[in-house]
Amino acid sequence: MNRRPRRLRFSPAIRRLVRETRVEADRLIYPLFVTDASDEPRPVASMPGVCQWPVERIAAEAEAAAELRIPALLLFGIPATKDPMGSGGFAERGVVQRAVREIKRAVPDLLVFTDVCLCEYTDHGHCGLLAGSTPDLRRPGLPEGYLLNDESVEVLGRVAVSQAEAGADGLAPSAMLDGMVAGIRSALDSRGFGHLPVLSYSAKFASGFYGPFREAAQGAPRKGDRSTHQMDPANAREALKESALDVEEGADALMVKPALAYLDVIAATRARFPDLPLAAYNVSGEYAMVKAAAERGWLEERRAVLEILTAIRRAGADLVITYHAKDAARWLAEERR
Repeated sequence: MNRRPRRLRFSPAIRRLVRETRVEADRLIYPLFVTDASDEPRPVASMPGVCQWPVERIAAEAEAAAELRIPALLLFGIPATKDPMGSGGFAERGVVQRAVREIKRAVPDLLVFTDVCLCEYTDHGHCGLLAGSTPDLRRPGLPEGYLLNDESVEVLGRVAVSQAEAGADGLAPSAMLDGMVAGIRSALDSRGFGHLPVLSYSAKFASGFYGPFREAAQGAPRKGDRSTHQMDPANAREALKESALDVEEGADALMVKPALAYLDVIAATRARFPDLPLAAYNVSGEYAMVKAAAERGWLEERRAVLEILTAIRRAGADLVITYHAKDAARWLAEERR
């Protein structure tokens, strides 16, 4: 008998019934920017709908996410002042530390992951400490401005512990430094936080899609770039090697960033590590492109966003970190009615 595939596309109800890949609000992580540099929410020009939130207002936005059944946030901090050591990143009263406490008081069951990096906190805008940026960081044989690996990993451990002490539910190191996960895992374990998971940016590429984020987080390098530690966009096999190293070092979950141009890497990572949760970051440039096209009437925003999120899930991501999270959660709820 001739089986005709269109029979299973005849109506919306039957299409939903046989749908292979589903996007659900409880698979989304909502990134938020929290700032000490403003008393009011400050819109990000290149990311319509996204704001830098003052600590005093962050709990309300967290509550709005929780009401939409979004299970988790990812926090990025913008301190009032910066220095070569990124000391605002590990300060007890740092911007993220205070924001975590505010959110956990208001919405205790909402998961709060925190970005563990130094780019938002250093005055030079790099992800770690730079050779020659202070007298203590002079390293004979290394050019001034070279990103120091082991010294930076030690500071990232301090950042992670400080965020854990504030009440973070999980740590998300993003600096792509050698031994980063092992250093953070050791620091957490030694301070009584062995129960907290590490969601590692295990395959983070040196991408052209990060521009709007750097405006939002105010963490662009003053000079140079991050090609010595973030991955070459041409390398997929190396991405699997990076993820394998992070697994060996104790990562509890993996991440591919960005998402859309790296669906093949997501799929390969899913196949290589089937037993570990896998996240994909639908990054700022991907978000901004959709917003800009929708504002001009060039595409239907709702349809495009849900198609993108479906593609990321179809490639193998268990979790999607996306600035579309609130809109997507609303749309998905409407589809269930």
